[in-house]
Amino acid sequence: MSFHVFADGTANLPKQLLEGITLLPCSYLVNDNQVTYTGDIEDFNGHEYYEGLKNGDKIKTSLLNTALFLDYFTPLAQKGEDIIYVAMSSGISGTYNAAINAANELMEEYPDSFIHIVDSHGCGFGNGILALKAAKLSKDGVSCKEAAKILDEAVPHACQYFTVDDLNFLKNTGRVSGVTAQIGTILNIKPILFGDSTGHIISCSKVRGRNNAIKAIVNKYAEKRMDTEDQTVCISHGDCLEDANKLAQMVKDINPKANITISQHEPFSGAHVGPGMLGLFFWGTER
Repeated sequence: MSFHVFADGTANLPKQLLEGITLLPCSYLVNDNQVTYTGDIEDFNGHEYYEGLKNGDKIKTSLLNTALFLDYFTPLAQKGEDIIYVAMSSGISGTYNAAINAANELMEEYPDSFIHIVDSHGCGFGNGILALKAAKLSKDGVSCKEAAKILDEAVPHACQYFTVDDLNFLKNTGRVSGVTAQIGTILNIKPILFGDSTGHIISCSKVRGRNNAIKAIVNKYAEKRMDTEDQTVCISHGDCLEDANKLAQMVKDINPKANITISQHEPFSGAHVGPGMLGLFFWGTER
């Protein structure tokens, strides 16, 4: 290991993929009751969480603050060790800026330590697959500064396409208007969403019906996937495992070499996309 790799609960990573990655704890409120989330997606009761959202639970998420990063990074910086932290997109959270503040403070005080913050321009597995890449680079002995360059250049290739089942959750966060949500619900319109080059979530198309939405996501994979050694493909879902398995099989039909991981979608962006969210994350030619 040539440097330390950090991510947090938004990375969506299950235990079997966490080798070489330290997850930072996060917290959120459910009806004003605080929940501490260690980051291991297998410890997250997705069924209970998304059922709660269906039944009107109010979720409030917050960013990771600079003090938390200082707590974890300082002991390593004091020893002159190097760190890479893969952050949720700066386009949807202030966590990236909080981490940057901590890194700058520590590198000024401990100049022998190099700390790089990767702006994943994504969330969920969108930053998770970058954390996996960082861990492999560290295991392979790549220097932190070289790995930082490789990871920043990889960000535009970390593709993430997803759909939602209920437009009202996007309405509540300002992603769509109330009128659009109402009409879309009546007409069974499903948006196909992705993280753009600035890390903001935007719609690239709209289709009618859930099956067509799944097909549209698969078409994006067929169009943009890269035939490289790393065939990592991740699928996350808002408590809709049957659809996730269907999506996985369609990906396998296109690329039998795909190494697919399926899990519940993490709670932080999950509060904004809601039950029925279905997302596909993979390495592609472009976003």
